[in-house]
Amino acid sequence: MNSRVKIRKLFWLLLALPVFPSCKEEGPLIHALDPPIGMLGETLHIRGENFGPEQGESYVSIAGIAPTGSSYLHWDDTLISLRLSEFGESGVVRVHVGGKRSNALLFSNRATMPAPVSGEDFGIGPRISAVSPSAAQVGSLVSIEGSGFGSSRERSGVFFSWDAESLPGTPIETRSPGFIEVFEADYGYELWSEREIRVRVPDGAVSGNVEIRTPRGSSRPVFFEVAGKPGTKTFRNKRSYSFTYSVDVRVLEALSPNILYLWIPRPAVSASQRNPEVLSRNTDSFVENYRGTDLFQLVNLSPNSSAEIRQTWLVEVYAQETNLRYQQIKQDSSSPVYGAYTQATSLVPAADPRVKALAETICGRERNPYLKARRIYEWLLMEGNIGPWDGEAAGVLDALDKQRCDPYTGALLFCSLARAAGVPALPVSGVLVSRGEALRHYWAEFWIDGFGWVPLDPALGAGAAPEGFSLRDDATSWYFGNLDNQRIAFSRGQTILSQMDPRGRTVSRNRDYALQNLWEEAVGGLESYSSLWGDINITGTYAQ
Repeated sequence: MNSRVKIRKLFWLLLALPVFPSCKEEGPLIHALDPPIGMLGETLHIRGENFGPEQGESYVSIAGIAPTGSSYLHWDDTLISLRLSEFGESGVVRVHVGGKRSNALLFSNRATMPAPVSGEDFGIGPRISAVSPSAAQVGSLVSIEGSGFGSSRERSGVFFSWDAESLPGTPIETRSPGFIEVFEADYGYELWSEREIRVRVPDGAVSGNVEIRTPRGSSRPVFFEVAGKPGTKTFRNKRSYSFTYSVDVRVLEALSPNILYLWIPRPAVSASQRNPEVLSRNTDSFVENYRGTDLFQLVNLSPNSSAEIRQTWLVEVYAQETNLRYQQIKQDSSSPVYGAYTQATSLVPAADPRVKALAETICGRERNPYLKARRIYEWLLMEGNIGPWDGEAAGVLDALDKQRCDPYTGALLFCSLARAAGVPALPVSGVLVSRGEALRHYWAEFWIDGFGWVPLDPALGAGAAPEGFSLRDDATSWYFGNLDNQRIAFSRGQTILSQMDPRGRTVSRNRDYALQNLWEEAVGGLESYSSLWGDINITGTYAQ
């Protein structure tokens, strides 16, 4: 039998075999986005296949966030149309059907795209060649490769995109997203060298441009996607506050040489409190911005003399609202934030047996860090007896003995219980702003991996507001996870400072508007003096 006959018989044999349809159900597949580059608030058309005849339980995710149900305009097997949120982000688009997710295509917001640069880049400034990975969660480690970064960070920084909700009626075209720098306090900088930087994605970052800023210039921006957030964080209703504060020193007895060091707190920087700026200052600082303080030195003060340091600041504060899908939270106990902010300190005695036992009683078998924090907050409101200012309670353990708290001990007790339960937390100190007056106040934040810091205010949640401060009707529930814009923070966590001279005589200030261990240090022949630290004086409030 020749080969041609054999092939013909094989062909007919194959045709006679039964044909079984494939049992494998194909997942959704995106072919194109229309438009791939556009403006938030417009309609996005997603073309592809296997989307299903109707939406049902299926959904679209953009930068890891699912739009609300009212955003969908059309859904069939090959076309999905939806209106993009005016307050959303750029990022990869996926279609999720029946537990399967599609391939990813990138939608870019035109408002946050890098401006085109003409000509070749021969400058001496930093240049980014690669960012790895190109998408990551808040708190994740990212490697940036390139050149011209500098051998050490010094006054340089890495900035990620940050955005706030605009006022109603603001044209989309006029929005100008900002940037947020990587935070030292969150252990954001791991490595800085001439050709590589390793940083952690900062709290408040959104998908958009990332750039490096150095004294030699700024790099061209590179797109980075902040992905996998287990919820949303919104900043809105910006208020700008101008305020003054001062320190008056009167010298009684002194011999030369002598020095008086003063560590004066600066407004804290966070995702919701931004761009602090010195408007005026009568004396230049000796060291600028050291661990959230400015160090001043008064040299060779004379007997029966006086000195004053007075300064005026401007800072932007946003109301912050969070919405967490706590079922998607995964805690990483190996992260530096977890290690640092679950430790016990003299201010936050999380290792005390009474605190540990109480935390275990409150949290029970709960393992989710968000739900642990909520249980502790609810216990404080029900059992903590949080009332107005009580200068008698020295700290957390004293408050437990007396079975009552004020805003100061309430915030510290929350952090102590949270840390004892394995939830990273830090106290925040500053002032509430009410009718143009600054009122000393304390609140707290706890950390969720992949999301960032979540604020809460036990005192206001319990209704223990200072006289004259207007509380929300839903204060009990709202002040867990949300925060108003009627406050200025001066420290997040306790600032630990070192003496300038081991022989210096130091002064600390308890329950003040900043939590720091050192405020003053007298060195040399400064035998007798007095200091008056003035209150925060609000000079202007600007709503935007």
